[in-house]
Amino acid sequence: MKDQPTSGGFEKVGECLYRYSSTGGYYARVKSSGKEIRRSLLTTDRDLAKRRLAKLKDDLLKIDPSKGKTTLAELSDQYIKTVQHQKPKTIARKTAIVKRIKADWPDGSDCSVSKIKPSDVQLWLAKYKFGPASRNLHLAAIKDILTMAAGDGIIASSPASNLKGSKLAKPIRKTPTVEEFKAIIANIRAQPFNGDAKESADFIELLGLAGLGQAEASSLTWGDIDWQAERITTFRHKTKSGFAVPLYPQLRPLLERLKGEGNQPQDQPVLKIKDGKKALAAACKRLKLAPYSQRAFRRMFITRAIQKGVDVKVIAEWQGHKDGGKLILGTYSHVFDSHSSRMAQLLTDDTGA
Repeated sequence: MKDQPTSGGFEKVGECLYRYSSTGGYYARVKSSGKEIRRSLLTTDRDLAKRRLAKLKDDLLKIDPSKGKTTLAELSDQYIKTVQHQKPKTIARKTAIVKRIKADWPDGSDCSVSKIKPSDVQLWLAKYKFGPASRNLHLAAIKDILTMAAGDGIIASSPASNLKGSKLAKPIRKTPTVEEFKAIIANIRAQPFNGDAKESADFIELLGLAGLGQAEASSLTWGDIDWQAERITTFRHKTKSGFAVPLYPQLRPLLERLKGEGNQPQDQPVLKIKDGKKALAAACKRLKLAPYSQRAFRRMFITRAIQKGVDVKVIAEWQGHKDGGKLILGTYSHVFDSHSSRMAQLLTDDTGA
């Protein structure tokens, strides 16, 4: 019997359940697809042994015996075929991870998937000196592969299901001030030899005044703007959902200038370019500012709204969030703390009007 000691005797104590006399350990003896399976239940507690026996029987029912010889390398190749609908960068990243699995898996990736243990996953991850974000991406990929194996009946359950990802630090990314924002816009517009300086400045200015991301801004059309209702309807690409934002007083003059005289075709883009990152990078360098990304101006918008006392739930709605402000509360806690300190200074013992 597998894993059995070299001396002593077995006593049948229940259906498919045996006890070894010299150690008191319990063993299972079950049949699956015509084959007899003998396995230590790794306990001397009878009740626990019964539970583990029941789980073993249940696991065996989930497994397709015809797939028992599937290797990790074969499964990894199959996994890559299932992600071809994803973005090119995602496909490239997952393909690179699969190459690492096939090249560096402990004892080789030609091992049977049914033999993989949680420690094998941990040993594979330990081979690399990367940060928590990369570790989590690698762990997510092998989890997806082993979950696919469980779904296909190759194994009863994923040996990686209980492995936890690394906790990521929450960085406080540098956010431009309103003064820096205005200086960047002016600097871009002032470049005489940049053929699309005006368009780039318009793009960056709209990001900061509307609080939109690059994808939302670049897809905005004149048909999305309701001048009477003072509302802009846009689409948040990250969550694949539409949402509406007010036509903010600070934004209206820019849109009116871009619209010019007469009516614009409803399907015509508001902005003539799709992003202004090159002009932004050059302006930051000329002004000796931090290398702000286009996303930084969305952060500037949110920070400014918080400091002006706009309700966090309202800000969340303006950003197309569906969580009632939880993400903003967590991400901008440093802003709320400083804003709270400033507001606290207003509470004095002065009883005057």
